Amino acid sequence: MAQSRGETRARILRTAADLFQRQGYGATGLTQVLTESGAPKGSLYFHFPQGKEQLAAEAMAQAGAEMGERMAAALAGAAGPADAITALGALLAQGLENSDYRDGCPVATVALEEAGDAGPIHDACQGTYELWLLGLTERLRGWGMAEQEARELADLAMSSLQGALLLARVRRDSTVVHSVARRIGAIAAQEAGQK
Repeated sequence: MAQSRGETRARILRTAADLFQRQGYGATGLTQVLTESGAPKGSLYFHFPQGKEQLAAEAMAQAGAEMGERMAAALAGAAGPADAITALGALLAQGLENSDYRDGCPVATVALEEAGDAGPIHDACQGTYELWLLGLTERLRGWGMAEQEARELADLAMSSLQGALLLARVRRDSTVVHSVARRIGAIAAQEAGQK
């Protein structure tokens, strides 16, 4: 049965997002994306006429939005700031463990490669991090934190968890993600006046 254009496009995006997450932008070729997605050769430029850069930007935005939804779900079930941060840590650690330590943050590898370049890939990565930070900031504000305090704590939590993901990936052990989340969660609870 022939697949619809929408299904082909979605499959290319999903495959590209997975490859970019694992290998980075530079190491991922369009031929590999087509081969692993099973998409016809002409479909890539049909769906992404600006080529690899457009594909990467859209893949980062999609992967970021998907992770943002998982983060929002983890935060929604949290009873307080400490629980929220530990829930994020558990979510990130589980993703790492499920991939046998091959997949860390869905945008970090590409974000690091493209950090010095202005353009759609950088914008997609930056937008993703801002989306995640906004979600955490708003949740922290819901527990009575002032906007600036909540934003700074969200920055601390996100940057600490990103570093912990990298270290866990290198060590092939997610313990550091859980311990960092627990420590940052304790700081969050203290700043919110909770125990």
